[in-house]
Amino acid sequence: MEDVKIVRLGAKDLPLFKAIRLESLRCSPSSFANTEADWLRLPDPEWLNRLKTPVYAALKGDEPVGIMGLLLQTGEKRAHRATLVMVYLRESERGAGLADRLLSAVTAFAVGSGVRQLELTVNDDNVAAIRFYERHGFEQAGRVPRALIEGGRDVDELFMVRRLS
Repeated sequence: MEDVKIVRLGAKDLPLFKAIRLESLRCSPSSFANTEADWLRLPDPEWLNRLKTPVYAALKGDEPVGIMGLLLQTGEKRAHRATLVMVYLRESERGAGLADRLLSAVTAFAVGSGVRQLELTVNDDNVAAIRFYERHGFEQAGRVPRALIEGGRDVDELFMVRRLS
């Protein structure tokens, strides 16, 4: 695991960002509200715009094997909140603590930015992800029925929250 590092991606890392984001959507399509086709349509300026928010990657050598992003809320009354997005770890890398390291890096950034509450949504049938989030202090705060329709099937999402302070 020493050969894997967690890094914040910037504009110079656009090819890495594209590679791991598209892989996540291709390999775990049921885990995301967007599809690979949605992201393939994005022009490079939009990809770069999405890198203006904190996006962290797990790199094994020079190859991205995981990703986790953070959307910071804005406005005086909501600046204490942020949403975890694009959470993905290549299946071959799961179980070695990399997701913990990604979440730790994102959480440290959030705390350093004054965030007091992390939020996320997760498909209600993604048991492994729900357990991971619960292990890290997230609690279910609600359910969005029919949040997604995938392959003609209604998918509920759970809204989960973790207070940081």
